[in-house]
Amino acid sequence: MNPTLRQSIVTIIKIQEWLVAQFVFAVLAILKKLPARKAIRFADTIARKIGPRTHRHQLALQNLELAFPEKSKEEREAIALDMWGNMARLMAEYILIDKLIDSGIDTGEGGLIEVDDIERFLDLVDRPRPFIVFTAHTGNFELLPAIAAKYGLNVTALFRPPNNRYIANKLLAARRTHMGNLVPSRAGAAWNLAGVLEDNRGVGLLVDQKFRKGPTIQFFGRDVIANPLLAKLTRHFDCEVFPARCIRIDNDRFRLEIEEPITMPKDKNGNIDIQATTQIVSDKVESWIREYPGQWMWFHDRWGDPMGFGYTPQQIVHAKKYFEKTGQWPIHQRRRKPGQPDSARRRRPHGPRGQGRNKQSIE
Repeated sequence: MNPTLRQSIVTIIKIQEWLVAQFVFAVLAILKKLPARKAIRFADTIARKIGPRTHRHQLALQNLELAFPEKSKEEREAIALDMWGNMARLMAEYILIDKLIDSGIDTGEGGLIEVDDIERFLDLVDRPRPFIVFTAHTGNFELLPAIAAKYGLNVTALFRPPNNRYIANKLLAARRTHMGNLVPSRAGAAWNLAGVLEDNRGVGLLVDQKFRKGPTIQFFGRDVIANPLLAKLTRHFDCEVFPARCIRIDNDRFRLEIEEPITMPKDKNGNIDIQATTQIVSDKVESWIREYPGQWMWFHDRWGDPMGFGYTPQQIVHAKKYFEKTGQWPIHQRRRKPGQPDSARRRRPHGPRGQGRNKQSIE
């Protein structure tokens, strides 16, 4: 590509990102001026109107069809709307996190934030030791490290910054203020987390992100490539692993759940089995999603090529739109490699590959 053209494209992308960031910052500034509950409910209402008009909505519906083929179209649409509401609430709660965590935690019903099995939480505070807490992008997952930091539980969380650099910088600053230690998801992250465990401290991981190098496991009955980092760290340090989540309950309240540590499967040599452990973790996440499907992020290309035809859900959405407009399916033919017969070429719809560079690195 011509260097001048390349630079022009980069500049345009930066301008687009800046404009999007300024719009997001303006909305957040308006929400911050409203009473907390009113701001959160307002964000929920607006998102349910805007979300279905975006291309991500079609991807979410495609993923919901893959995960819940037994549900009706109307049921899947309702789940997608709940997802947009949950995402808007998450964004609004981010700027109101001071008020949320200052409300304190409660072991019974009626408090803004309830904690199940609080004894397990307090035991981790009182008896420092290496441990791993894993969660998923469900409910308000950001409250987990915030509450941990407030009550003295030393957890270093691995996080993936947003693609928008301007939003990412502001988000990182806010997270470091309220959420303790953070490790960006990039090359060398695994070594940093290993150092944390060596110091008898805790690590927090989000385990439901798309990954391109790892064991193939089942997720909602379909093959996905999963991140083996949790299993590898557990195998090396033989530490406890706790599932944890923060879900929304009635009246704008939350329930934090810290479950019993998982018993890790061993291979024939007595070591923790990477494949089986990764599957167990994925099964736990799937059970959470099935319980509260509207609180998970369905608009990510989690399955990649679920049908085995070289098409990702995002490409399928793009192809369907093209077919609706033209009455034809868009066809792309890959070039043959030298020496390959003509039949070796793969056909696939035009459109975004939906397989962006995954920034998470595993040593």
